[in-house]
Order: sequence, then C-alpha cells, then structure tokens
Amino acid sequence: MDNLTHSLVGALIGQAGLKKKTGLAMPALIIGANLPDVDAACFFWLEGTEHLGFRRGITHGPPALVLLPLILAGLLYGFDRWQAKRGKRPEDRLPVSFKWLFALSFLGCLTHPALDWLNVYGIRFLEPFSSQWFYGDTLFIIDIWLWLLMGVATWFSLRREKRGGDWMRPARVAIAVALAYIGVNGAISWKAANDVSTAFHDGDHGAPAIASPLPLAFWDREVIRTELTTGPSVIYNFHLWRAGQGVLENSQWPAEPCPLSSWGQSFDSADSQVKAFLFWSRAPFAERAPDGSVLLRDARFYDPRARDRFTVALPEVKCEELPAR
Repeated sequence: MDNLTHSLVGALIGQAGLKKKTGLAMPALIIGANLPDVDAACFFWLEGTEHLGFRRGITHGPPALVLLPLILAGLLYGFDRWQAKRGKRPEDRLPVSFKWLFALSFLGCLTHPALDWLNVYGIRFLEPFSSQWFYGDTLFIIDIWLWLLMGVATWFSLRREKRGGDWMRPARVAIAVALAYIGVNGAISWKAANDVSTAFHDGDHGAPAIASPLPLAFWDREVIRTELTTGPSVIYNFHLWRAGQGVLENSQWPAEPCPLSSWGQSFDSADSQVKAFLFWSRAPFAERAPDGSVLLRDARFYDPRARDRFTVALPEVKCEELPAR
C-alpha cells in the first residue's frame, strides 16, 4: 500500500490508546508502519525493472521485522536522552520506556506487510528463508476510501483529545470499520475470481483467475484469466466483472500477442532485467511492439498505450510466427 495509508494506520493505533504507553509512541508507530519500505533505496543502485525483484522482500521478512523495530526504538530512546541532556526535552512528554518503544515499533512494522499483502503486487513474507510470493488481491494499492475513513477518524480523534472528550473511541471505531471494509473487499475479490473460473472452467487448465481491485470503484474487479491455447503460446484474457450486476465482459489482450517460443528461447535469461522481471511477474506475456520486436509485460499492470516501469523491452528480439505443425 502507499505510505499515507501506512502512516494513517500507525496514527490510528496510537489514537486508539497505545500512544499513552510511553513517550514518543506516535513516532514509533507511524515510522514503524513505514519502515519496511527502506528497500525503496534500491532505486539508487538498481536499474530498469531490477527493482521489481528486490522490493517487498528482505525488508519485509521475519529478521527485518525484528531488527528494524529494534533500531527504531534505540534511535528514539537515544533521541529522548539527547534532548534531556540539552535541556530541550518537552515537559509534557511521557516517560520513555525502551520496551514499549520496541513493542510499538514492532507492532507498526507488522502492519506494513499485512497491508502490502492485500493488493495484487504481492509480497515475500518469508525472505530470506523463502522467496515465495503471496497475494491478497483485496485492495487497490491506493485506496481513497481508506484514506477518507482513517484520515477523518484521526482528525476527529485529535480534535476530541484537544477538547477533553473521549478521543479513543473514534479511532477504535475507525479501525473496526476499516477491518470490515477489508473483509468485504476480500469477499468481493474471491467471488469475482471464483465466478470467472467457474464460467470458463479454469480448473481444467490449472490457471486460477486473478481478481484485481480498481482504483475508485472498490465494488468492481478486473479479473485476469490465463488460458492455454493450442501449441506453446499463452494468451491472457481480461474479464471485467461488475459486482452489482454480475456481468462478465470478455476482452482479449494483448491485441498482438507473441508466441512464447519466439521469445522464451531467443533472449538471454541471465539478463538482469529479464531475470528480475520474470522472478516478480505473476502473469507474464510477450507482446509484439510496433517495430516487430518483443515487449515483456505483466497482465496485472498492463497499459497498451505506454511502456512503463512494469515492462521490459527487447529491441533485439523479433516476434516470429510459430512453425506449422
């Protein structure tokens, strides 16, 4: 998920009452909720699509989820001590407990992979012990409705706190509503994928459908279904499923697919860009570029009008017809 969502989750947990456990609790929760995204620094040394094979991995795995909160708690504890020595420590700050700082930093960090799992991009929970990807297919990576719910609840809670009212209740209600919202979206995704798989008998092909949430219409899903055709080629069909109407609108993308044999054996799989892309990709396909070369894409993030950061261009590889059998 985006970092605003992660930050609001940390803030809501604090406003639910946990910020009273120790001084600097809110920074521990909010920074902790964003801390696994330190892997974004990979953009400074990785090129092209190499970041796809690195992100949401090592800093989201078990060792990092213990080590990162420990570092954060130590820094916050040291900052409090440093301020106290300089006579700059705020008088209204609660006493700082290292144990509570670590516990809250740890809790904040745990919310991060839990949220990241909810979209179709995926996450490697078990790095470095396993590189398996996990997918929740529940929320779009930026959910405006969660922003609105959690943002208003945080503001209202802070406002009540300033006026001496019951400031914990709005945050707790918002957390409960957010969890219910996530549950409903999970059910919508499951039904959408199940309906498409049932309609097209995907069980016979061993290719389960992927329900991809849409940016604003949380009740809709773009369902990605893969179908093995005759020969070694693979064509990806995109079905848009309307939850309110139960209608399947079938369209086949890409318009110019490439047979797998034309690119699967023609490029060097040791190439770092291709290797990273294929490691990350969940629904890869090859598309014919206007000049006859090959584009590697992923059906989850397909924009036929642009070459984006989820595309690998292979200008030296030509899209050729499969030999007749």
